[in-house]
Amino acid sequence: MHIPEEDGRRTFAGLTADRPAASSSAPLTRLCTICGTPAPPTAKFCSECGDHLAHDASSAQRRRFGSPKSYTPKHLASKILTARTAIEGERKQISVLFADIKGSMELVANRDPEDAQRLMDPVIEHMMEAVHYYEGIVNRVMGDGIMALFGAPIAHEDHAVRACYAALRMQAVVAQYASELQRGLGFEVAIRVGISSGEIVIAAIGSDLYMEYTIVGQTAHLASRMKQMARPGAVLATIDTFRLVEGYVEVKPLGALAVKGLTNPVEVYEIAGRAPERTRLQAALGRGLTRFVGRENELAELRSAAERASKGNGQVVAIVGEPGVGKSRLVYEFVRPMDTQRPISR
Repeated sequence: MHIPEEDGRRTFAGLTADRPAASSSAPLTRLCTICGTPAPPTAKFCSECGDHLAHDASSAQRRRFGSPKSYTPKHLASKILTARTAIEGERKQISVLFADIKGSMELVANRDPEDAQRLMDPVIEHMMEAVHYYEGIVNRVMGDGIMALFGAPIAHEDHAVRACYAALRMQAVVAQYASELQRGLGFEVAIRVGISSGEIVIAAIGSDLYMEYTIVGQTAHLASRMKQMARPGAVLATIDTFRLVEGYVEVKPLGALAVKGLTNPVEVYEIAGRAPERTRLQAALGRGLTRFVGRENELAELRSAAERASKGNGQVVAIVGEPGVGKSRLVYEFVRPMDTQRPISR
């Protein structure tokens, strides 16, 4: 995954640039972490946006990543707020992603808090950018890592694929950023990612994009454990995720592994890369389709429309349905050779 060269230089420069010495005759000026407006040393609130002024690096980081509304792109926030009344209280299939910086405590040990923040924040931002790129939602920032949801509150039938692609993207981007740090400062940065898929019930979504939800079963627990079990630079996923992404990504089966907190071992897969581009239906064809049932009436309507068209009556058919109900499969069954070659009665 390519990062524009100027972005890498800008981030790295932020870590290595010498700080100008403070003049004894000039007052120390602080900048608001929200809008960047200069503020005098004694000010407690920003004169431009009214936000509370941070007095240390850790509080600035908490304020920067404190609310989903502060870091969620506007187009995604708009989608969430538009759809929230329709999805509150519904049960959704989702994929949960956890990612963090391996050995973050050792990484920032004996460093100035502001230097540590400048080192960690770009990694968190790269993680978040990868999640947002695939329309996932970062619902928690945890100092050296994030928790993200795919499939809710923005519904996607390919939520597991998006989670895997986001994980691969953040690994590639962070690896390039880490190479800059390695050359300039002599130490390594690596992240680890875990993914699991399951159900969620959304209770409410606030105007600040905070969600009240219940994850059904052990989905979040397993995603967190996958992250902890992953080696630096790797992405691990459960078998529940693998079943949804088979054919879309290249995987390395790791077998049934013991997971802390669970009695029975869990089938674990390492996500090694993206498979050649294909549609969901193509991926399903590669695995083998299940028996086609329950769509006899819809299939009959399509055949009837084709028959009317063959008699000179133009037809337009719209197939509408929720994600995952089988629209592509219906069309496939209609146009497959045994149907298209079937003689139409006249």
